[in-house]
Amino acid sequence: MKKKDFKGFPFIEGGVCAAKGFRANGIHCGIKANGDPNKNDLALIVADKPCTAAAMYTTNKVQGAPIAVTRRHLEDGIAQAVIVNSVNANTCNADGEEKAEKMCVEAATALHLKREDVIVASTGVIGQPLPIEPIVEGIPELVKGLSTQGNTQAVNAIMTTDTVPKEVAVEFTVGGKTCRLGGMLKGSGMIHPNMATTLTFLTTDCDIDAELLREALREVVFLTLNRVSVDGDTSTNDMVCILANGMAENAKINAESEDYDTFKDALYTVLMNLARMMARDGEGATKLIECLCDGAPDDRTAEIVAKSVITSSLLKAAIFGEDANWGRVLCAVGYAPADFDIHEVNVTLGSEQGVILVCEDGAGVEFSEEEAKKILSEEEIRIHVTIGKGEGVAVAWGCDLTYDYVRINGDYRS
Repeated sequence: MKKKDFKGFPFIEGGVCAAKGFRANGIHCGIKANGDPNKNDLALIVADKPCTAAAMYTTNKVQGAPIAVTRRHLEDGIAQAVIVNSVNANTCNADGEEKAEKMCVEAATALHLKREDVIVASTGVIGQPLPIEPIVEGIPELVKGLSTQGNTQAVNAIMTTDTVPKEVAVEFTVGGKTCRLGGMLKGSGMIHPNMATTLTFLTTDCDIDAELLREALREVVFLTLNRVSVDGDTSTNDMVCILANGMAENAKINAESEDYDTFKDALYTVLMNLARMMARDGEGATKLIECLCDGAPDDRTAEIVAKSVITSSLLKAAIFGEDANWGRVLCAVGYAPADFDIHEVNVTLGSEQGVILVCEDGAGVEFSEEEAKKILSEEEIRIHVTIGKGEGVAVAWGCDLTYDYVRINGDYRS
């Protein structure tokens, strides 16, 4: 999938290892007894020095044990390593926190760090006890294989129903110094915009104040990861975290400034592209749906409408069938919990094949079904909804709904 430019930052290779001073690795340790030996299930990201760190978590009332442990470990805003497993979410287990802490202790011991400086995350099946033995036995090998090229092995380890690895990294300049920011993400199903929709790990060598780092993460996540929906289900283990080690040696960003804005733009570029990748790789999906809503009285109203469109199951099914059933767009716009005049709503459908107006002032217009079918045959579909003449604007991302979504989730545990 082609990356989308935002502010002209050059894209670079390396994912979580793109920034100076970060190493990673991933291995197959055998958490699932009969699992694929070619599929990694345990990953580690390590910084060469302690990092300023920030994180955001799911708003689901049921939360995985790793979230509770990570919250405690990040109370001081410092971290130096991330250990994460797939296959098992370590959620709704009586011994969940004990095992999550054990993962941190074992990783910290092997790395000669404090356990409080290790972040832990898990993803996979909910409600099954986490086999800790293979993880403990695998950590020495995991640590031994750490390298500045280990991002590929690490991102492979966090994938569950993902069909492609998701990594993005950019280069930017702050105070005359070259900085880098990269990340990796897992997410394909159980995705809905209710913070934070996925497991996402970000690293940067930019030197930035802890409070500003937290604020930048919060602001950008709500504009990116929090605007993705695949199926309307918000996971129990969602987490996004960022580590900043300051090794780019830029003058520390300690106030809102042009440098801070540049950092946020770089963070937006990475998270926006990861969000788009996640939506396109939705379980069973064949198409990415991007909905732009503008003309709203404010950005919040535009966001509500855009999300309503991309979460509509009827619309998602129509996009799969390449059917220009614009009434389903208007229906989703109409039940969005926001105030606007439906008689001012215009809708266009677009892709690389062109753009076609299908609704004007809340009513249908004549259009070529043949041309519309051609437009909807592309992999990326753009829906533009204008709801008035205001300044509010927002973008949200989703995917089509296919037969394979049911197939995948019908036998997820097996």
